[in-house]
Amino acid sequence: MKGQVVHSPTGERVVLDDVGQAVLFDNDVVRVWDVALPPGETHPWHLHHNPYVVLSISGSEARMDWLDGSEPRFLNEYRGGSVYRPLSPVHRLTNIGQRFYQNRLVELKDLGENRPEPHDIGAGDRSVEGQRPGPATADGRLPVIAHPHVSVWTVEVGADEARKLDLSDRPHVLAELARDGAAAYHPGGPLTLTGPGEWFVVELTY
Repeated sequence: MKGQVVHSPTGERVVLDDVGQAVLFDNDVVRVWDVALPPGETHPWHLHHNPYVVLSISGSEARMDWLDGSEPRFLNEYRGGSVYRPLSPVHRLTNIGQRFYQNRLVELKDLGENRPEPHDIGAGDRSVEGQRPGPATADGRLPVIAHPHVSVWTVEVGADEARKLDLSDRPHVLAELARDGAAAYHPGGPLTLTGPGEWFVVELTY
């Protein structure tokens, strides 16, 4: 939470920032953030209170540093990829690559702030570039992540095309794979997307 004060192992006072830079959508179930870092820039120290899904809009090499002094984690996210992550210690994210980095970060409130104690999701899940966790759906969605809590697909709709998605009755989040793209919440059931465009479709299966 922005403004929360924590201390490093050496006693340094650190004021935490938000988990993202701008809220694109917020309701009782999810909160969707934009996270965007030009090469060399860092998103400041922050702490997640909800398990979350990362939807990669523009990938780059990145480094995650931990306030407790643990070894950094090196990432190389790619456009159209996704990560499902549990809560983790205070950290910051730096774009160490040469490309613009951007994602949509979807906080899952029902697994975090909406319950007395956050749900332990284990290790979460991560997509692998060039690999799919299953076949495409009949309506053209390509699977990215298939986890008991969340399923993530991408779908591309051509110009002058209206694509009907046969979605389940569970809640969904949709996010455009575009730098200035929108994010929206869908309570469930069939949905029609009008092209041209490409979207992430996230089903909350928990």
